[in-house]
Amino acid sequence: MDLHTAMPFTALLGATAVAVAADEVRLRLDWDPTRCTAGGILHGGALVGLADAAGGLCAYLNLPDGASGTATISSATNFLRAVREGHVEAVARPLHAGRSVIVVDVEVRDGAGRLVGRTTQTQAVQAVQAVSSA
Repeated sequence: MDLHTAMPFTALLGATAVAVAADEVRLRLDWDPTRCTAGGILHGGALVGLADAAGGLCAYLNLPDGASGTATISSATNFLRAVREGHVEAVARPLHAGRSVIVVDVEVRDGAGRLVGRTTQTQAVQAVQAVSSA
């Protein structure tokens, strides 16, 4: 699966796929001054965007039979540490993969493995819609 084809926003964000599987998705984002807020701190929006992308891809890989996709309906992030250099990795793992919702836990860690943030995300499962032949 090509990450940027499946989710074009990840190319704009600058995210790259490290590992992609139903049980764990890892996306990486390098620190860059264009992704920062005051003081050279990686912007929270960049971190949330990375976590949302990892969570969305993880949810997609855990879709039940007959589903066409997912959409984020709830996302809560706790920021725990500033990032001023290096890179971060978002590691998404499914907590619940049901027929109508999928809940994903995403840890964002810096290059030293320290927890930078944690996101819990709920994704709505979208069903395949029948096409009318009218």
